[in-house]
Amino acid sequence: MTQDGTGSVEIDTSKPHPARIYDYLLGGKDNYEVDRKAGDQLASVAPEAFIGVRANRGFLQRAVRHVIDSGVRQILDIGTGLPTSPNVHEIAQELASDVRVAYVDNDPIVKAHGDALLSRAGTTSIVLADLRDPLSVIEHPEVRRIIDFGEPVALLLVAILHFVRDEEEPERIVATLRDALPAGSFLVLSHATGDFADRSEARAVYNNATASMNLRPRARVERFFDGFELVEPGVAQVPFWRPDTTPPAGSEEIGFYGGVAVKKA
Repeated sequence: MTQDGTGSVEIDTSKPHPARIYDYLLGGKDNYEVDRKAGDQLASVAPEAFIGVRANRGFLQRAVRHVIDSGVRQILDIGTGLPTSPNVHEIAQELASDVRVAYVDNDPIVKAHGDALLSRAGTTSIVLADLRDPLSVIEHPEVRRIIDFGEPVALLLVAILHFVRDEEEPERIVATLRDALPAGSFLVLSHATGDFADRSEARAVYNNATASMNLRPRARVERFFDGFELVEPGVAQVPFWRPDTTPPAGSEEIGFYGGVAVKKA
């Protein structure tokens, strides 16, 4: 994604984009041939890729229900990706109609689809911004219109931090976001890992994409929850975080950790 001299956004469709690869693996249609080729290449070296993204989506749905059941009524979803039914606001508002959701993504295609999907009732919004600049997210006027940082917020960082390189200081990014949240807020986070298989070839698929894949071990993922208190079962492979159905065959190889934690006073 670049900007021309007029400030308008130019979309680079010559390279696969993580959000569109993810959309393809989920069975979506909002992707390009370059994204489909990357997704097929990923599945050829990581056979669990298709069930893995579905398991991650299932984790997201269960985690959202948990935070809404816990009383939270506003969600900040950063790195939301392309719309996939049921979307976060649909999951949340099925349980509580007054839930407000601010979506954030750095892909203008995601924003365009989000703008077309979201209601004009004022309870949902989508913002074009980048996780790597967390203050620009927190201070964005459209985020502030939806989210009251004086009340508990559920911060969603689902399948996004592994696209942040170490030199971009992912722990600092999460800490900046955490410090903007009041007590009673939640962090919902999932992250790709190579703990269960050698996924160097899978990581290489993203070398030509718009963002690299940075696999991290469990201990590193747990550090993102510093300043929060993990709820049971702690950090777990996503199919095994409070499953509501029997995890599919091959789930033991799924390279996604997930966890939910609450910020105490």
